Amino acid sequence: MPVEAADPPSTQALTYIVRDQRRMALAKNYYAWQAALVRREIGARVIDAGCGIGNFTKRLLDRELVIAVDHDPEAIRRLASRRHGANLRTVTGDIAAPEFRELARFGADSCVCLNVLEHIEDHHAALSNMAAVVQRGGTVVLLVPAFPALYGPIDRNLGHYRRYRSAQIRELALAAGLRVRSVHYFNSAGFFAWWFNARVLRRQEHSPAQIRFYDGWIVPALSRVESVVRPPFGQSLFAVLEKP
Repeated sequence: MPVEAADPPSTQALTYIVRDQRRMALAKNYYAWQAALVRREIGARVIDAGCGIGNFTKRLLDRELVIAVDHDPEAIRRLASRRHGANLRTVTGDIAAPEFRELARFGADSCVCLNVLEHIEDHHAALSNMAAVVQRGGTVVLLVPAFPALYGPIDRNLGHYRRYRSAQIRELALAAGLRVRSVHYFNSAGFFAWWFNARVLRRQEHSPAQIRFYDGWIVPALSRVESVVRPPFGQSLFAVLEKP
Protein backbone atom coordinates (compact mmCIF):
# COMPACT_ATOMS: atom_id res chain seq x y z
CA MET A 1 0.00 0.00 0.00
CA PRO A 2 1.65 3.29 -1.08
CA VAL A 3 1.99 6.27 1.20
CA GLU A 4 -0.07 9.17 -0.17
CA ALA A 5 1.76 12.34 -1.22
CA ALA A 6 0.57 15.36 0.74
CA ASP A 7 1.88 18.60 -0.74
CA PRO A 8 4.08 18.18 -3.83
CA PRO A 9 6.48 20.98 -4.82
CA SER A 10 5.65 23.37 -7.64
CA THR A 11 6.15 22.20 -11.21
CA GLN A 12 8.98 24.70 -11.66
CA ALA A 13 10.79 23.55 -8.51
CA LEU A 14 10.31 19.90 -9.48
CA THR A 15 11.85 20.61 -12.88
CA TYR A 16 14.91 22.16 -11.23
CA ILE A 17 15.16 19.28 -8.75
CA VAL A 18 15.07 16.57 -11.43
CA ARG A 19 17.60 18.44 -13.56
CA ASP A 20 19.84 18.93 -10.53
CA GLN A 21 19.66 15.24 -9.59
CA ARG A 22 20.71 14.25 -13.11
CA ARG A 23 23.66 16.64 -13.00
CA MET A 24 24.67 15.52 -9.53
CA ALA A 25 24.83 11.94 -10.83
CA LEU A 26 28.17 13.10 -12.27
CA ALA A 27 29.53 13.52 -8.72
CA LYS A 28 30.65 9.95 -8.13
CA ASN A 29 33.43 10.84 -5.67
CA TYR A 30 31.06 13.07 -3.71
CA TYR A 31 28.50 10.28 -3.33
CA ALA A 32 31.25 7.85 -2.36
CA TRP A 33 32.32 10.33 0.34
CA GLN A 34 28.74 10.57 1.61
CA ALA A 35 28.47 6.80 1.57
CA ALA A 36 31.60 6.38 3.68
CA LEU A 37 30.03 8.61 6.36
CA VAL A 38 26.53 7.17 6.18
CA ARG A 39 27.21 3.45 5.91
CA ARG A 40 29.01 3.22 9.26
CA GLU A 41 25.96 4.75 11.00
CA ILE A 42 23.21 2.53 9.60
CA GLY A 43 22.05 -1.02 10.06
CA ALA A 44 20.62 -3.74 7.87
CA ARG A 45 17.11 -2.37 7.18
CA VAL A 46 17.18 1.17 5.83
CA ILE A 47 14.60 3.73 4.73
CA ASP A 48 15.96 6.20 2.17
CA ALA A 49 13.65 9.17 2.76
CA GLY A 50 13.58 11.42 -0.29
CA CYS A 51 15.53 9.09 -2.56
CA GLY A 52 14.92 11.04 -5.78
CA ILE A 53 16.13 9.13 -8.83
CA GLY A 54 18.32 6.94 -6.62
CA ASN A 55 21.76 8.58 -6.87
CA PHE A 56 22.48 7.48 -3.30
CA THR A 57 20.06 4.56 -2.99
CA LYS A 58 22.22 2.32 -5.15
CA ARG A 59 25.00 2.61 -2.56
CA LEU A 60 22.76 0.98 0.05
CA LEU A 61 21.80 -2.13 -1.87
CA ASP A 62 24.16 -4.46 -0.02
CA ARG A 63 21.79 -4.12 2.96
CA GLU A 64 19.14 -6.65 3.89
CA LEU A 65 16.31 -4.26 2.95
CA VAL A 66 16.12 -0.75 1.46
CA ILE A 67 12.82 1.14 1.30
CA ALA A 68 13.23 4.06 -1.11
CA VAL A 69 10.62 6.81 -0.67
CA ASP A 70 10.00 9.95 -2.73
CA HIS A 71 7.09 12.30 -3.40
CA ASP A 72 7.77 12.30 -7.16
CA PRO A 73 6.02 9.34 -8.85
CA GLU A 74 8.21 9.66 -11.95
CA ALA A 75 11.42 9.43 -9.90
CA ILE A 76 10.09 6.33 -8.16
CA ARG A 77 9.02 4.82 -11.48
CA ARG A 78 12.51 5.35 -12.91
CA LEU A 79 14.17 3.85 -9.84
CA ALA A 80 11.82 0.85 -9.77
CA SER A 81 12.37 0.18 -13.49
CA ARG A 82 16.08 -0.45 -13.03
CA ARG A 83 17.29 -3.97 -12.40
CA HIS A 84 17.86 -3.98 -8.66
CA GLY A 85 17.68 -6.89 -6.26
CA ALA A 86 14.63 -8.08 -4.38
CA ASN A 87 15.85 -6.21 -1.29
CA LEU A 88 14.73 -2.85 -2.75
CA ARG A 89 11.17 -1.63 -2.14
CA THR A 90 9.99 1.65 -3.71
CA VAL A 91 7.23 3.83 -2.26
CA THR A 92 5.66 7.07 -3.51
CA GLY A 93 4.92 9.30 -0.56
CA ASP A 94 5.49 12.49 1.39
CA ILE A 95 7.85 12.32 4.36
CA ALA A 96 5.82 14.91 6.26
CA ALA A 97 2.47 13.15 5.74
CA PRO A 98 0.97 11.06 8.58
CA GLU A 99 0.81 8.06 6.23
CA PHE A 100 4.61 7.92 6.16
CA ARG A 101 4.43 6.27 9.58
CA GLU A 102 2.94 3.18 7.95
CA LEU A 103 6.51 2.32 6.93
CA ALA A 104 7.15 1.28 10.55
CA ARG A 105 5.82 -2.12 9.46
CA PHE A 106 9.16 -2.82 7.75
CA GLY A 107 11.01 -2.82 11.09
CA ALA A 108 13.75 -0.47 9.85
CA ASP A 109 16.72 0.16 12.09
CA SER A 110 17.87 3.22 10.13
CA CYS A 111 16.51 6.13 8.12
CA VAL A 112 18.69 8.29 5.89
CA CYS A 113 17.54 11.70 4.64
CA LEU A 114 20.19 13.37 2.51
CA ASN A 115 19.69 16.90 1.18
CA VAL A 116 15.92 16.57 1.54
CA LEU A 117 14.78 18.11 4.83
CA GLU A 118 15.39 21.63 3.49
CA HIS A 119 12.73 20.97 0.80
CA ILE A 120 10.01 20.29 3.39
CA GLU A 121 8.07 23.19 4.86
CA ASP A 122 6.99 21.25 7.97
CA HIS A 123 10.37 19.77 8.84
CA HIS A 124 9.22 19.13 12.40
CA ALA A 125 6.57 16.69 11.13
CA ALA A 126 9.04 15.12 8.71
CA LEU A 127 11.67 14.41 11.36
CA SER A 128 9.06 13.17 13.84
CA ASN A 129 7.81 10.76 11.17
CA MET A 130 11.32 9.51 10.51
CA ALA A 131 11.79 8.93 14.23
CA ALA A 132 8.50 7.00 14.31
CA VAL A 133 9.45 4.51 11.56
CA VAL A 134 12.74 3.31 13.05
CA GLN A 135 13.01 0.86 15.90
CA ARG A 136 14.29 1.85 19.34
CA GLY A 137 18.06 2.12 19.28
CA GLY A 138 17.90 2.92 15.55
CA THR A 139 19.38 5.93 13.82
CA VAL A 140 18.22 8.81 11.64
CA VAL A 141 21.04 10.20 9.50
CA LEU A 142 20.65 13.69 8.03
CA LEU A 143 22.63 15.74 5.55
CA VAL A 144 21.33 19.30 5.22
CA PRO A 145 22.67 22.55 3.74
CA ALA A 146 24.39 24.76 6.32
CA PHE A 147 24.53 28.50 7.04
CA PRO A 148 21.47 30.61 6.20
CA ALA A 149 23.83 33.32 4.91
CA LEU A 150 24.68 31.08 1.94
CA TYR A 151 21.06 30.94 0.76
CA GLY A 152 20.98 31.97 -2.90
CA PRO A 153 19.28 31.51 -6.28
CA ILE A 154 20.07 27.79 -6.50
CA ASP A 155 18.47 27.20 -3.09
CA ARG A 156 15.41 29.18 -4.12
CA ASN A 157 15.02 27.43 -7.48
CA LEU A 158 15.34 24.01 -5.87
CA GLY A 159 12.55 24.84 -3.44
CA HIS A 160 14.74 25.04 -0.33
CA TYR A 161 12.86 26.56 2.58
CA ARG A 162 16.02 27.10 4.58
CA ARG A 163 19.65 26.33 5.32
CA TYR A 164 20.50 25.11 8.82
CA ARG A 165 22.54 25.96 11.87
CA SER A 166 23.79 23.12 14.08
CA ALA A 167 21.71 24.45 17.01
CA GLN A 168 18.59 24.17 14.85
CA ILE A 169 19.28 20.51 14.13
CA ARG A 170 19.66 19.85 17.84
CA GLU A 171 16.35 21.58 18.57
CA LEU A 172 14.57 19.60 15.84
CA ALA A 173 16.00 16.35 17.16
CA LEU A 174 14.90 17.11 20.71
CA ALA A 175 11.37 17.95 19.55
CA ALA A 176 11.22 14.66 17.60
CA GLY A 177 12.32 12.63 20.63
CA LEU A 178 15.73 11.83 19.18
CA ARG A 179 19.10 11.95 20.90
CA VAL A 180 21.97 13.67 19.08
CA ARG A 181 24.89 11.33 18.64
CA SER A 182 26.87 13.78 16.51
CA VAL A 183 26.48 16.89 14.37
CA HIS A 184 29.36 18.28 12.35
CA TYR A 185 30.08 20.35 9.28
CA PHE A 186 30.81 18.65 5.99
CA ASN A 187 32.46 19.82 2.75
CA SER A 188 34.38 22.88 3.88
CA ALA A 189 35.60 23.88 0.40
CA GLY A 190 32.02 23.68 -0.81
CA PHE A 191 31.21 26.54 1.59
CA PHE A 192 33.27 28.91 -0.55
CA ALA A 193 32.09 27.41 -3.84
CA TRP A 194 28.43 27.82 -2.83
CA TRP A 195 29.05 31.41 -1.64
CA PHE A 196 30.77 32.24 -4.94
CA ASN A 197 27.90 30.81 -6.97
CA ALA A 198 25.25 32.49 -4.81
CA ARG A 199 26.78 35.91 -4.18
CA VAL A 200 29.14 36.54 -7.12
CA LEU A 201 27.94 34.52 -10.11
CA ARG A 202 24.29 34.49 -9.02
CA ARG A 203 23.93 31.11 -10.68
CA GLN A 204 20.43 29.71 -11.07
CA GLU A 205 21.56 26.07 -11.35
CA HIS A 206 24.60 23.90 -10.76
CA SER A 207 27.03 23.86 -13.65
CA PRO A 208 27.99 20.38 -14.96
CA ALA A 209 31.51 21.68 -15.59
CA GLN A 210 31.80 22.86 -11.98
CA ILE A 211 30.47 19.55 -10.70
CA ARG A 212 33.00 17.56 -12.75
CA PHE A 213 35.91 19.79 -11.67
CA TYR A 214 34.97 19.83 -7.99
CA ASP A 215 34.26 16.11 -7.90
CA GLY A 216 37.43 15.13 -9.75
CA TRP A 217 39.96 17.54 -8.26
CA ILE A 218 38.70 18.76 -4.87
CA VAL A 219 36.63 15.97 -3.30
CA PRO A 220 39.31 13.22 -3.25
CA ALA A 221 41.75 15.35 -1.24
CA LEU A 222 39.11 17.11 0.85
CA SER A 223 37.47 13.87 1.95
CA ARG A 224 40.82 12.59 3.24
CA VAL A 225 41.48 15.79 5.17
CA GLU A 226 38.02 15.91 6.74
CA SER A 227 38.28 12.26 7.77
CA VAL A 228 41.10 13.37 10.09
CA VAL A 229 40.05 16.89 11.09
CA ARG A 230 36.43 18.01 11.24
CA PRO A 231 36.14 21.52 9.81
CA PRO A 232 34.63 24.45 11.80
CA PHE A 233 32.37 25.29 8.83
CA GLY A 234 31.08 23.65 5.68
CA GLN A 235 28.54 23.69 2.90
CA SER A 236 26.49 21.08 4.78
CA LEU A 237 25.78 19.64 8.22
CA PHE A 238 25.97 15.90 8.82
CA ALA A 239 23.92 14.66 11.77
CA VAL A 240 23.48 11.24 13.36
CA LEU A 241 20.42 11.03 15.61
CA GLU A 242 19.44 8.07 17.77
CA LYS A 243 16.01 6.88 18.88
CA PRO A 244 16.23 6.08 22.62
